Amino acid sequence: MQRTRQTIGATTYHKIKHDIVFGILPPGSKIKLDDLKARYKTSLSTLRETLHRLASEGFVDAPEQRGFFVKPVSGADLQEIADLRVLLECHALRQSILNGDTEWEGRVVAAHHKLHLMEQRLADGHDSQKETWKRYDWEFHQALISNCESANLLSLHATLFEKYLRYQMLVLTNRGEVAADEHRAMLDRALTRDADGASEILKTHIYGGLEHTINAMP
Repeated sequence: MQRTRQTIGATTYHKIKHDIVFGILPPGSKIKLDDLKARYKTSLSTLRETLHRLASEGFVDAPEQRGFFVKPVSGADLQEIADLRVLLECHALRQSILNGDTEWEGRVVAAHHKLHLMEQRLADGHDSQKETWKRYDWEFHQALISNCESANLLSLHATLFEKYLRYQMLVLTNRGEVAADEHRAMLDRALTRDADGASEILKTHIYGGLEHTINAMP
């Protein structure tokens, strides 16, 4: 019974976080527990536990005696998220390249191949699979840092990446060839074990996405 409750709680957590990240639950909106209970087919106690967890991770606001709200968005918040991403992800990338082996190379190359094919489809005007595109984008970035040998670092990075992604999904645009070229350059630097070069390109890539997203925000 305990394992069943844990499974239901984990499923509810991932569904609600997905809907926050992808804008199905809009930024700043009040979260109505009865509506969520019907939508996610779970209990009020599970919902409250889930929302408190998401509040601790920064996806939900829970002001005292006022219920739950989806975390609002702002340029200042996105800037802070980008700065933290640069700090953590560039460090993780350096460590991952230094620890790089054949298995890691295979993961990076495979992840980039999927992302590159999707970027080509977007360039050709096929923009109906943006969620898949962002999943492949995440898989490539995660593959690059996957050999950093720090579970804590990978966990922190995953949360930051999802917060960054939430802003990108709000504007639903991409930087096209520029971002694709940066991905290719990161791949090349990683495979040649150029940790400094890969980190500099990653920094440019993150801040380029930051500027693009802020300029596209309403």
